[in-house]
Amino acid sequence: MGHAFATLDELGDNYGFRKVRGPLGINAFGVNVLVYPPGAEGVHHYHDEQDELYFVHSGTARFEVDGEVRELGAGGLCHVESTTVRKVTNAGDGDLVLLIVGAKGGYVGRDGQLVDMADLEKRQAMSRGEFAG
Repeated sequence: MGHAFATLDELGDNYGFRKVRGPLGINAFGVNVLVYPPGAEGVHHYHDEQDELYFVHSGTARFEVDGEVRELGAGGLCHVESTTVRKVTNAGDGDLVLLIVGAKGGYVGRDGQLVDMADLEKRQAMSRGEFAG
């Protein structure tokens, strides 16, 4: 399958992990949604090989990473290298929803290709933050 769609609700209504890879057929990287109830604490952990990128979809996350503590709200991002110990806690009054992407092996590079060269000017404008209505 070349593409797939889903919503967080379609992946489950539970606290804890909501698996994303399987339902969307993703093989190139690891990805999960993790939902914490208010006040829930994670565990200190690390990975043998994969770095992780955490995206705070909603709520307030407290990250403890390598002796630093930082709280991030919706839209916040935190990258942690594989062997660096980290812990995530829900520091807010509502649910915390995180999208977590894990991978190893390095950056592929910019490999996007236009299907129609007539879109080149539009694509260049988008790179400058200019969007036509």
